[in-house]
Amino acid sequence: MQRTTHIMNIEAIRERARQHMERGAVTESYGADRDVAIQLLNDALATELVCVLRYKRHYFMASGIHAEAAAAEFSEHAAEEQEHADRIAARIVQLGGEPDFSPHELVRRSHSEYVEGRDLIEMIRENLVAERIAIESYTEMVRFFGTKDPTSRVLIESILATEEEHADDMSSLLQGVLPPEQPTRGTQSSAGRTSAKARGAQA
Repeated sequence: MQRTTHIMNIEAIRERARQHMERGAVTESYGADRDVAIQLLNDALATELVCVLRYKRHYFMASGIHAEAAAAEFSEHAAEEQEHADRIAARIVQLGGEPDFSPHELVRRSHSEYVEGRDLIEMIRENLVAERIAIESYTEMVRFFGTKDPTSRVLIESILATEEEHADDMSSLLQGVLPPEQPTRGTQSSAGRTSAKARGAQA
């Protein structure tokens, strides 16, 4: 009897697969709200594309003694963000949606902002902020997809892992380019206090 039930279930699955074939990968077992899923993925697509543009600008505009190392990171991250965008766009199509590449809507829909940065330190800081925003918003998306859309969840989890690496890269880079901490206002270094004592003795 167990075997018969199993066969009957398989036959039912086969029958459902033949229905609504125009939906492609979206079968009757798909548990998420498809329209919401596509909207979330399109917002993630916009986020990745804005990150590509920001990293590209920073790659070409980086200057100073740390510019070579920073530019190499910016270029690598831009390429990885582009790969993320391509994978997200492909998933949107699988769900029967259309990836939105409209340049007029990118900044509005992107979770992160496009900030040009006045110098290398500001560029790195803005990229770090953008990665932290992506980490938080993608974590929320992972929760939304859960078991309702495991394919989209695994996709975003994979991208999330890379964004966490990017954040670590930017944090390390920032520490490497920041100038040494200066004494806070109203305090003197030991050398400064020694000089003051010497000047007092000479007086």
